[in-house]
Amino acid sequence: LQGAGTNEKVLTEILASRTPAEVRNIKQVYLKEYEANLEDKITGETSGYFQRLLVVLLQANRDPDGKVDDGLVEQDAQVLFRAGELKWGTDEEKFITILGTRSISHLRRVFDKYMTISGFQIEETIDRETSGDLEKLLLAVVKCVRSVPAYFAETLYYSMKGAGTDDDTLIRVMVSRSEIDLLDIRKELRKNFAKSLHQMIQKDTSGDYRKALLLLCGGDDD
Repeated sequence: LQGAGTNEKVLTEILASRTPAEVRNIKQVYLKEYEANLEDKITGETSGYFQRLLVVLLQANRDPDGKVDDGLVEQDAQVLFRAGELKWGTDEEKFITILGTRSISHLRRVFDKYMTISGFQIEETIDRETSGDLEKLLLAVVKCVRSVPAYFAETLYYSMKGAGTDDDTLIRVMVSRSEIDLLDIRKELRKNFAKSLHQMIQKDTSGDYRKALLLLCGGDDD
């Protein structure tokens, strides 16, 4: 958020993947460290529906996981279907409210029900019905609802795929997940991309930087 321009990618990654408790802690520490309200900063730097969803995620009011109500699952799936595929244009607010506030276990069921009703994965609809930063944020939320380690496996894979390396993303994810779910991330990367994180780092980096990343990585999955 600091300086000219905004790094939407980092805002998206952090707010889509962290738990409500983590988001609340981030806000407290931000206030202490920078003597500023994170929500005010984000509203000052972003706009439109992208801003709206960031604020909903920042409020960290996602329902806690508990017993899932089948009736509400059906209702939410229908609301999303009507807000997207069945509508000329898109009712973004409905997507923001449901994806930003419902519990994780509830949303997983909603995605299954949505597929049954519409014949589409929710990701396909988001891809068609939205664009730009909002689309990226909605997709990140959906991916994290399905599996946070799979989301980070994909993030790491694309930080090293092709020419050049997105070192900022590679460092941020390796360091921030190293004592949380890096083993699961390694498994997902192997499963979804038929690559080992260890080998990708080996190939894409060099010197002490490579050594440090490989120590964080911990081992190979071949």
